[in-house]
Amino acid sequence: MIKVLLVDDQSLIRQGLKALLELEQDLEIVGEAENGQTAIKLILELCPDVVLMDIRMPIMDGVATTREIQEHFTGIKVLVLTTFDDDEYVKAALQNGAMGYLLKDTPSEELAIAIRAVYKGYTQLGPGIVKKLLTQFPNGTPTQSPPPPRLAELTPREKEVLQLIAAGASNREIAHKLYISEGTVKNHVTNILNRLNLRDRTQAAIFANSFLPYLYDQ
Repeated sequence: MIKVLLVDDQSLIRQGLKALLELEQDLEIVGEAENGQTAIKLILELCPDVVLMDIRMPIMDGVATTREIQEHFTGIKVLVLTTFDDDEYVKAALQNGAMGYLLKDTPSEELAIAIRAVYKGYTQLGPGIVKKLLTQFPNGTPTQSPPPPRLAELTPREKEVLQLIAAGASNREIAHKLYISEGTVKNHVTNILNRLNLRDRTQAAIFANSFLPYLYDQ
């Protein structure tokens, strides 16, 4: 059972999320908090596995709360869920340790899948989020540095998977696109991260967008 803490300053949002997520047999909503300060207190009491975190809240916002969790509660995963499609918040949340970022209009079944993935340590990024991360490049253009030698070690299939990661595709979407199983996709992703010495899918997406021409030069 995955224990989930809901953090949102709107009670109606929390109630709606709770009602939807409690339909999932492997998810348990262990508590609710209206701001980050309350969330930290509940984390001490309830020890959730995943915190579903709003960004804009009074007293203590989602970015500050995520940073606090990252510093003091090893093992607890944060999945940011917000209506605000804001570049700076996306970047700040991920930089401070969030494992994923989704919009509140994400279908409940996809949200449940994302919670499970984050719990297992996978990064989850909603549509368009990867492109926002690329704003760190000057004028939105990728780096002109030569590619690392290990990039050439990727197989053609691994390059295809990396291209789709760069586009923000999930494992399920990659599997559908390439006509392979999700398990095979996971194996390819693991190999890619190990070969390129990358931490997670976020780093892989940024890396891939930096060297896209070399990925297509097979």
